[in-house]
Amino acid sequence: MNSHPRARRGTLAAAAAAAVLLVSACGDGGEGGAADDAGLDLVNSGTLTACSNVPYPPFEVEDPDAPSGYSGFDIDLLQAIADELELDLRVENVSFEALQSGTTLAAGQCDIGASAITITEERQENLTFSDPYYDSLQSLLVPADSGIGSIADLAGVNVGVQAGTTGLAYAQENTPEGTNLVEYQGDGELWSALQAGQIGAILQDLPVNITHVDESGEYVIVEEYTTDEQYGYAMAEDAPEELVNAINDSLQTLRDDGTYEEIYDSYFATDAE
Repeated sequence: MNSHPRARRGTLAAAAAAAVLLVSACGDGGEGGAADDAGLDLVNSGTLTACSNVPYPPFEVEDPDAPSGYSGFDIDLLQAIADELELDLRVENVSFEALQSGTTLAAGQCDIGASAITITEERQENLTFSDPYYDSLQSLLVPADSGIGSIADLAGVNVGVQAGTTGLAYAQENTPEGTNLVEYQGDGELWSALQAGQIGAILQDLPVNITHVDESGEYVIVEEYTTDEQYGYAMAEDAPEELVNAINDSLQTLRDDGTYEEIYDSYFATDAE
């Protein structure tokens, strides 16, 4: 993750550059209106509209100081992509279930989903994904004094999982008989339930559980699970090829010029170097 070269910001990759040239040369009088003329077919002309399930730190959090009102790794990286494409970024908070199923994108509510969405074959039946931008693990978070040392100790325990996620799928396949899986709509509800004693553990993405450990010394991660998961930005199944290419080309540009590494390190490099 941390081996990307640092360099000055370069020019846009071919598809993205073409989009910007058309924006500047073929305006129809509305602000940024030519983005649609470039084939991006945006929900709001001149704006990249993203749907996300917030909060999910460190990937998505409310941030009144950020241009879109949100920040986090997913959002900061997408903001940099929007900047490369000379588009504004707008973020709408939606349910993760509707987002990962493709419903929100198919309805035309947003252009892209940015919500720590793991690329899976099942989701690819209803969504078009960008190139992967993050590798993740699952993990088990419990109170430090719980006596739970591994997934094998979860029989009879209420275990919180987020609905529609790969964490739920992993828990369904790997927890012992007698485990009571309790589904919540988001991390905010999961974390509150654990603190209130309504559940005895959370099984979800490692970086999110690390955030909770950092927030309180009363909780520990007892296991991590390698699942070969990669996150991608999600688009509608029939998303224009121009939009998909523009996102991927901009993402590659950010990797090449060091911007990706800078954003990544700002969230995840505490144990590195």
